[in-house]
Amino acid sequence: MTIKQAQTDVDNWIKTVGVRYFSELTNMAILTEEVGELARIMARKYGDQSFKESDKNQNLADEMADVLWVLLCLANQTGVDLTEALHKNFEKKNIRDADRHKNNEKLQ
Repeated sequence: MTIKQAQTDVDNWIKTVGVRYFSELTNMAILTEEVGELARIMARKYGDQSFKESDKNQNLADEMADVLWVLLCLANQTGVDLTEALHKNFEKKNIRDADRHKNNEKLQ
């Protein structure tokens, strides 16, 4: 699935099953919540925190997909073509960071 197809599929789902998009501000708050849920799993799986009993059934891939879903909703609502935006972001990074990371002593 391409990013463009994902944006289209989310839009179709929202318009048929979801009834309508939540407001942009609500979706921004939901995105923050979903990122927090992802961060919780990451902190326990890869960080120093231990799992609580309620954390043990959490699914890392599902939480990442939740973040992506809400980001796709926000892109659709604000008219952002994420494929185009990602291409432009790569261009920016390739210019700005061409040697930056190679010259970073912390990454050697």
